[in-house]
Amino acid sequence: SDSLPWYFIMWLKQLSIQYFRNYQELEVEFHPGLNILLGQNAQGKTNILESIYFLALTRSHRTRNDKDLVYFKSTDFKVSGLLQRETGPLPLEISLTPKGRITKVNHLKQAKLSNYIGHMNVVLFAPEDLQLIKGAPAGRRKFIDIELGQMKPIYLSDLSQYHHVLKQRNSYLRNSEKIDETFLDVLDSQLASFGSRVIHHRLDFIQKLEAKSKEKHALLSNNKEDLTIQYQSTVFSEDGNDIEEQFLSMLEKNRQKDIFRKTTSIGPHRDDLIFFINEMNANFGSQGQHRSVVLSLKLAEIELMEEITREKPILLLDDVMSELDNYRQLQLLETISNSIQTFITTTTLDHLKELPEELKIFTIQSGQIKTTP
Repeated sequence: SDSLPWYFIMWLKQLSIQYFRNYQELEVEFHPGLNILLGQNAQGKTNILESIYFLALTRSHRTRNDKDLVYFKSTDFKVSGLLQRETGPLPLEISLTPKGRITKVNHLKQAKLSNYIGHMNVVLFAPEDLQLIKGAPAGRRKFIDIELGQMKPIYLSDLSQYHHVLKQRNSYLRNSEKIDETFLDVLDSQLASFGSRVIHHRLDFIQKLEAKSKEKHALLSNNKEDLTIQYQSTVFSEDGNDIEEQFLSMLEKNRQKDIFRKTTSIGPHRDDLIFFINEMNANFGSQGQHRSVVLSLKLAEIELMEEITREKPILLLDDVMSELDNYRQLQLLETISNSIQTFITTTTLDHLKELPEELKIFTIQSGQIKTTP
């Protein structure tokens, strides 16, 4: 492997779930390398993956509603885990109670989300990720927010302040009989200040992600295709200098329209990403090309996270192996055997070729789990 020696493999040693999805209680110990969750559909293998994702990011990749996560008729749930890091073992815990959620790092309550996220980094690859190219812009913004938020907690804090001001501005536009332009000036300057920070973080991230995705994509397409990524902004054109000034002048330019529509029409909450294959919008590419782009992005994310956090993330593959042909599977499995803790959910082992010798297989049936060493 060409990764530098100071990378450390971070891995989830054990997981404990109470009243989460179809699990009343579950305690499980994982392998630092490959863990395969094997079982028919609707038995609960994705729920285990989801609980790991939830432990890392305090949110689910499948639902926005926490109530969907709670076991039958229960009111609260708890997910906790023991993470092995270079600095030693680190206990993490999230519980949802009727009063809200409580996050703990090393048994200590965390007041802010940005203090919790980033301790355990995960890269998830799920079938819905194939929508990244064709789906709505909101999905691509969420992709940036989740990946960048793990690598750079300050991004989460800037983003949340931006959303706070945006909410204020929208509510003011919606509910005011008469608009006080001076008050709007104050909101605009705050919005431009936080918003331009958000955009700067994103531009920097996209530039780095593009460089790495390009390499991966060239490999996947036998050097026939060149992948480029463009950040499409509602705020600036050209090179992204003086973003804050451009933001302010755009807000001014759109002010009457915003007052009329009672909403904020520009800003990072409206921005998007466009992927190009050989300078053609990837949206028009084939299904296979979409898969290659998304796989390239995921492989690039893993490398980028290593570089920024100095630790390898944990890789979660939710039922995607069957979606990839042999060649793309091989690229993915090579990354995996490259010492990174990986969780794969699958209904069959048939299409998994070239697996490393060291692994743990968990068979899951109606919420019960059996281990094959």
